[in-house]
Amino acid sequence: MNWTNEQLWERFKANYLEFEGLGLALDTSRMAFPDDYFTKMAPMLDKAAADMRELEAGALANPDEKRRVGHYWLRHPQLAPSPAITEDIESTRLRIKDFARRVHEGTIAGQRGPFENLLLIGIGGSALGPQLVANALGHPATDKLRLFFFDNTDPDGMDKVLANIVTELGKTLCLVISKSGATKETRNGLREAAEAWTKAGLDFPKHAAAITQMDDSSRLFTEAVRDQWLDIFPMWDWVGGRTSVTSAVGLLPAALQGLDIDGLLAGAKASDEITRQARAESNPAARMAAMWYYSGGGRGARDLVVIPYKDRLELLSRYLQQLIMESLGKERDREGRLVNQGLSVFGNKGSTDQHAYVQQLREGLNNFFVTFIEVLRDRRGESIIVGDGATSGDFLEGFYLGTRRALFENGRESITITLREVSPFCLGALIALFERTVGIYASLININAYHQPGVQAGKVAADNVLALQLKIIERLKQSPGRPQTAEQLAAGLQLPGEVETIFKICEHLAANPDRGVSKKSGAVPWEAAYSI
Repeated sequence: MNWTNEQLWERFKANYLEFEGLGLALDTSRMAFPDDYFTKMAPMLDKAAADMRELEAGALANPDEKRRVGHYWLRHPQLAPSPAITEDIESTRLRIKDFARRVHEGTIAGQRGPFENLLLIGIGGSALGPQLVANALGHPATDKLRLFFFDNTDPDGMDKVLANIVTELGKTLCLVISKSGATKETRNGLREAAEAWTKAGLDFPKHAAAITQMDDSSRLFTEAVRDQWLDIFPMWDWVGGRTSVTSAVGLLPAALQGLDIDGLLAGAKASDEITRQARAESNPAARMAAMWYYSGGGRGARDLVVIPYKDRLELLSRYLQQLIMESLGKERDREGRLVNQGLSVFGNKGSTDQHAYVQQLREGLNNFFVTFIEVLRDRRGESIIVGDGATSGDFLEGFYLGTRRALFENGRESITITLREVSPFCLGALIALFERTVGIYASLININAYHQPGVQAGKVAADNVLALQLKIIERLKQSPGRPQTAEQLAAGLQLPGEVETIFKICEHLAANPDRGVSKKSGAVPWEAAYSI
């Protein structure tokens, strides 16, 4: 990449695309693809465009669960393949706005007054999307409700969250999100929350709402109906968790926070319209997917480093980790051939990176490409001069441009997405841009982006561990007060291949006094013995 400044300027002009209607621009000039690259990629990109048209028309996209993928319909309901789906989307939007309005007016209130807080319980996309939107668009001075999250099954983490609202539970609305109601992390969070409300002398159902599949196949739906929760909103089987932010999953908490959900949807819809076009050279999603393919040789050989130069977008890299890695990390292609595909994503916010991992990005392993997110508008109000005739925002822009140049001078490639501002519209456009890019790239590498067998395998393995734990406890209870090592327990359970797992389970049980398991240390760690 030994280009002169004059050559770089000409390359920039040829590869900088501005989409004024989106408040967004894409610059791929610092990617060293050859001049004829898009000509050679045209047949693959044409096929990807056709694949995306089939997807939006309602083709079966998730063969594991026999589901379609329709997150694009959420912002343009008239594209849905049936009038019933169109009606569901539109009526749900109206219900969301009405519910939020009644909460804000106090018509729907807690047992100790109008709602002031919102505790959202979810995992994966059911938490990451709402967290991204809340962090990007919220402000303490204007938020209608303060948002808190249970997004893991970590007891200490839940205690930390509850400590902020324990005296205000009677004014806290709890929103539980789970398609099936069987997701263990979400179920555990629900049980912990319900217990906290009960200990506070409150009736949990009078403070609870759900987003779930609206039939008896969902345990959450059954419980919410039985206990007469405040309301239930739909989570359709054609919306995957990682693309659910423009469904009730993202819209309801945003509306309750007081954010402009119409603007978010409008931005996503406008982005869909531009990224739907067949001509790849002027389609930002097709162009970005082609850069992913170029950089990693269609094998994900280089990591994607996401660096947004805006505090409000600090959670973007976490959000994109799920969207991209869960979608693209696949063992087999569409024909069942072993391919082990994927694209690793990590990142942090700029200019924090000047003092973190940019050193390695510039001088260490060249196994990555960067996507910078530049935001032109600094703040809503006026800025002061902080030094050298510049504002704090000027310094932030300088750090972005300096880092981009420093990396390029050392042969490190990058893409830049420029946003006019962090607004509901621009955020919706950005999210939809990455959603479409993932779909197009998946077609280029011939994998299915919309199923996740590896996630299910992890859930099954966790269930097996918990089943084994019950057997261990029962075995210990059969010989109260008699310590047994992991090897002895494995022999007694006739599970010689599970000694290591039994050891780890016993260590965890013994570290928590309330579980009633005692540990007697041995000469070496694995000779420790456990008893009840």
